[in-house]
Amino acid sequence: MAAAALRPLLAATPARAADGIVRLSANENPYGPSPAALQAMREALALVWRYPDETVQDLAADLAALHGVPKDWFVVGDGSSEILKLAASAFTDAHRKLVMAEPSFEAIGKHAQVVGAEVVSVPLDRAYGHDLERMSVPGAGLVYLCNPNNPTGSITPKAKVRAFLDSLPPSTAVLVDEAYHHYADSPDYESVIPLVKTHPNLIVARTFSKIYGMAGLRLGYAVAQPETVQKLVAHAAWDSVNALAIAAGRASLKDKAYAAEGQRRNRATRSRLAADLGRLGYEVIPSQTNFVMIQTGKDVRPIIASLHDRNVQVGRLFPALPRHLRVTIGTPAQMKRFLDAFAAAMA
Repeated sequence: MAAAALRPLLAATPARAADGIVRLSANENPYGPSPAALQAMREALALVWRYPDETVQDLAADLAALHGVPKDWFVVGDGSSEILKLAASAFTDAHRKLVMAEPSFEAIGKHAQVVGAEVVSVPLDRAYGHDLERMSVPGAGLVYLCNPNNPTGSITPKAKVRAFLDSLPPSTAVLVDEAYHHYADSPDYESVIPLVKTHPNLIVARTFSKIYGMAGLRLGYAVAQPETVQKLVAHAAWDSVNALAIAAGRASLKDKAYAAEGQRRNRATRSRLAADLGRLGYEVIPSQTNFVMIQTGKDVRPIIASLHDRNVQVGRLFPALPRHLRVTIGTPAQMKRFLDAFAAAMA
C-alpha cells in the first residue's frame, strides 16, 4: 500500500516548463534518471526498512565487472562529494598539503582546511588544463585533479596526466575526479581508472549525478587499491548511501542506451549553444562536459543578477575567471530561454 501511494512521486517528470524558472546553475541532467532507474526505485520501496549493506555489495560487484578490478577496490559514497571529503580527511592535515587547480571544484579545498591542511592553489595553464609541473609540490599529501574540469569544462591531456602520475612519490596520493567523464569525447582525454592497477597512490572518483540524472539521490564511488580503500573507509560514516539510490544506480549501469542518448543530446545542444553564442559575438571555452564557460568581457556578477531577474539561474562567480559565465546545458527549450535572457542582459 505504501509503495503504491508513493508511485506518483517517482513517476518520470519532464524538465521544468519552458515558461517557468530555468535552472542552469548546478550542472544537473535536465532529463533525469532513466525509466529503468525509476522502476528500480519503485521496486526497492518494499525493502527500505532494511539497511543497505547487501545492496551496496551488489553495486560494488556491478562496478567491478564494469571496470575490470576486484570488488574490494571500491568505496561507494553519498555522491562523489563524500569521496572528496574522505580523501581530504585521510590524506591531508597540518603537515600534509592539498594541491589543486584554480579554478576547480572547491569542495575538497574546504574539507582540507577543516582538518588544518594548507591548500596550494595552482592556476590553470593557457589551455585551461591543469599545470601539472607546478602541481608537483613538496610536502603534498594529496593532489586533486578534476578532469574534465569544473568550472571550465576543459580537459588535461592524457599524456600529461600519465606522466604526472608516474612522477609522484608514493607518499603523495592523487585523486582524479571524473564526474564529467561520460561527456568527454576528445581523443586527448582518457579515464585513468585502468591506471589504478599500477598506481597504489591513485584514487578515481565517479558520480551518478551527471549522465545518470541522479543528483538528488546522492550516489558516487571511488576506485583505488585495497590499502588506499581502507584509509578512505576509516573516515566514512556507516550506511551513508540509501537503498533507493543503490537500486537506481544499478539499473542505470545496465541501461547503456539511455546514457548514450544523454551523451548525444548534450553534445548536440552544447554545439548549438556555442554556435548561437558565436553569432552573438561571444566565445566559449571548448567544453568536454555538460556546461560551458562564456567569455563575457565584463564582470559577470551584474549579468548573473540580470539573468536571475529573468527567471534564468546560471553558475556563480568564479573569482579566478571573473568575466566568464558558467551555464549548464539544459533542454533545447531551456537554452532558447537562456539565449533570449542573455542577449537582453548583455544589452
